[in-house]
Amino acid sequence: MLIPTERLILRRFRASDAPVLSAYRSDPEVARYQSWDAPFPPERAVIAVRNFAAGSPDRAGHFQYAVELAAEERLIGDVYVRLHDNLKQAELGFTFAAPYQKRGFASEAVGAVLDRLFRRQRLHKVTGECDARNVRSAALMERLGFQREGLLRQQTFIKGEWTDDLIYGLLATEWWGRA
Repeated sequence: MLIPTERLILRRFRASDAPVLSAYRSDPEVARYQSWDAPFPPERAVIAVRNFAAGSPDRAGHFQYAVELAAEERLIGDVYVRLHDNLKQAELGFTFAAPYQKRGFASEAVGAVLDRLFRRQRLHKVTGECDARNVRSAALMERLGFQREGLLRQQTFIKGEWTDDLIYGLLATEWWGRA
């Protein structure tokens, strides 16, 4: 299961990815709007990578794509997909190491995953959710064609505070109709 793009390879996680996963998830700026706290200990990364590698992108449940910069053969981020039991809907999320942000890698990787979900797996809808303060994640989803479907006020209690969540959705017909 590989998804090649112009600059990236999306693949299954390997045990050797654990130290890099630990490093970028330990960055306070990367972890700021995520469910985990920094630092992300190496032993937790080993368990996470093991669990990521055990999943299947074609079965209901969670799957995490490792995003590798092809030219450097280096892990730079990950894209999360939770495929619903009906195999027609999914939720996604993404995390990228700080040095690889603002360079189009997240758009390229998430776009490749969306293409797989809509074209190969024939999903009807993909949703995404982010902290309302995370304007870069919201902008990325909007660039990829997601429509903002809602604002959930004080929806999530995380890191000692209540946060608002933005809800986004993208239909297969909208993905196929992109220019």
